[in-house]
Amino acid sequence: MSGRASNRPPLSPKEAWLSDGRQVLHFRPSRWDRWSQPVEMTFGGVMADGEPPLLKRRRELSREEALKLWATKRQQGRQPCPPRWRPPAPLSQRWAES
Repeated sequence: MSGRASNRPPLSPKEAWLSDGRQVLHFRPSRWDRWSQPVEMTFGGVMADGEPPLLKRRRELSREEALKLWATKRQQGRQPCPPRWRPPAPLSQRWAES
């Protein structure tokens, strides 16, 4: 096995972050089974002076949609980044609690 990073998406679910310095996209699997692999995408703005981020939008995407969105945003210049905020509970968990 080589030490090079693969351009292929991971086979198992993983959390990932993209940023352009002002806005951040956070991807994380919400449920993962053999038939359904939805990914929750949270979009937020980075605030100055270490203030909490301004979370603007959350939605659930299919794995395929999430991979296409990731590729599009990478082509537009966004770069992987470390986590920018502590993610809220997944949408599927919050719906189950309602």
